[in-house]
Amino acid sequence: MLAFLQGLAYGLFVTCLPWFLIGMVEPRLALAEPHPNRLQVILRYWLLVPFIAFLIWLTSLWGGFGPSLLGWLAGLGAIAVELPLERRWRGWLARRRERRRAAREAAEAANRRAEQARQAHEKGVQTLDPDHPPSDADDLVLALADAKRQLQTAGRDDFAVQADRLYSRYRHVLAVLGERFAAEELTFHRARSLVREVSLGAVDNLTAMASQARGVAEVDGEFVRRRLSEESVHLSVAERLALKRRLELLEQTERHLRELAARNESALTALDDAAVALARVETQRPQASVAADRALNELRRFAAGAARYGRGAQ
Repeated sequence: MLAFLQGLAYGLFVTCLPWFLIGMVEPRLALAEPHPNRLQVILRYWLLVPFIAFLIWLTSLWGGFGPSLLGWLAGLGAIAVELPLERRWRGWLARRRERRRAAREAAEAANRRAEQARQAHEKGVQTLDPDHPPSDADDLVLALADAKRQLQTAGRDDFAVQADRLYSRYRHVLAVLGERFAAEELTFHRARSLVREVSLGAVDNLTAMASQARGVAEVDGEFVRRRLSEESVHLSVAERLALKRRLELLEQTERHLRELAARNESALTALDDAAVALARVETQRPQASVAADRALNELRRFAAGAARYGRGAQ
């Protein structure tokens, strides 16, 4: 055994110089680090490996002088065998760190969005369960539930909360309308159709938001930004342009999502205005029809404006 170690030490000593010269010409051939440099080559093949070989040689002297041929051959091939193994080991460690980092960032992003959703959740808002919608749900409520499910699947709980708010406003306006007018009255049907028109526009916005969010759900913005900031020196021009294009797609999508969310806020405001105007109507007084018509006209003007805005944005 000591003869083998002595031969191994001599083999390592002999191979240090060739590997050092190779590393000085091209560090990637002599090192397993992801971003090697010549200083690392000097430290490894001028200091570290010779020191290890010296310790092995000192240990082997207890058996006298007599290096074995097998140890000599093992020393000559030791570095050539160690480098691929070290590259695999470092690659496995890097992949594990990346998986842990991605899981941690995904958890943090989910927590941030959940917190945003909690902050955006208004007092008194009813929660719409996409998997178990109300038994008396009409086609509009079912469409809202489906849009909310799509947004949650895309990981955008911060926007999915708008479905709850729209559902609550829609139910509230219909309840106020039912209290103030009989179902057979023409005013009731006119108001109900306008409320549905505004609400359907908001549902279309939510569906479009879910579709766009799914389109960029697999793009890891944090990963792209980190590569651009930490590894910009090592990136080629084509790769840098591709990463920047990904960021542009994320930013454009996020901007469009905010625009659609703003339209939904306008729809929510219109439904609030309609609910307040209808609640002020005194059906026992002659001027009730005048106040109701005024509320309906305001809702109609908003619905027409929202439709024109939607067509113009397309």
